[in-house]
Amino acid sequence: MYYSMFSHQRLLIPAVVVLVVQSASCNYAQLQEEISVNAPNESREMAVATFGGGCFWCVEAVFEKLEGVHDVVSGYAGGKVPNPTYKQVTTGRTGHAEVCQIHYDPNNVSYTELLEVFWKTHDPTTLNRQGHDIGTQYRSVVFYHDEAQKKTAEFYQQKLDGSGVWKDPIVTEISPIVEFFEAEKYHQNYFRNNPFQGYCRVVIVPKMKKFKEMFADKLKTSD
Repeated sequence: MYYSMFSHQRLLIPAVVVLVVQSASCNYAQLQEEISVNAPNESREMAVATFGGGCFWCVEAVFEKLEGVHDVVSGYAGGKVPNPTYKQVTTGRTGHAEVCQIHYDPNNVSYTELLEVFWKTHDPTTLNRQGHDIGTQYRSVVFYHDEAQKKTAEFYQQKLDGSGVWKDPIVTEISPIVEFFEAEKYHQNYFRNNPFQGYCRVVIVPKMKKFKEMFADKLKTSD
């Protein structure tokens, strides 16, 4: 299949990805508080988090709106091919996941808050897929940058698994970040630059609407 910014495999699949955490048997606010209390202390300097939750256009669109996030870069991580292209990654044979690196200020938003947004804005119980985006490149993954992030992510996932938020077990991979490759220029700020593109209208617009309702108190005031 030919891939370009105008001819894209996702345009052919009218999928609607919804936020799965609508109601739960546990009190999510109490769970988040418990996780925040038990999380290791973060540095007060600028930090980086790396998440994969399906299409990186979706992940980027969500985290760009969060207060305390300075920059979001779409790219590839977790594979075995150096400097992969988008066309290579979409085959599912390079081992890479579509991810976003989130540069944030821990004084304004914590790593646990980023994890909360990450786990609430995709389905972490579906292996190697989000909606109709299928393949290892769309896997749910947290790439940690230090031991503090690793411990926080593992503790959070353990608590979520035992909470009843999802009826199925969480399959999110938690792995060390080894190398991050920035995606092609046309993938950066994709939703912001292409709000009327087919995939954006069908998948990202509904996702963003629910995200903004759920996290109204955490959004950038400038937006």
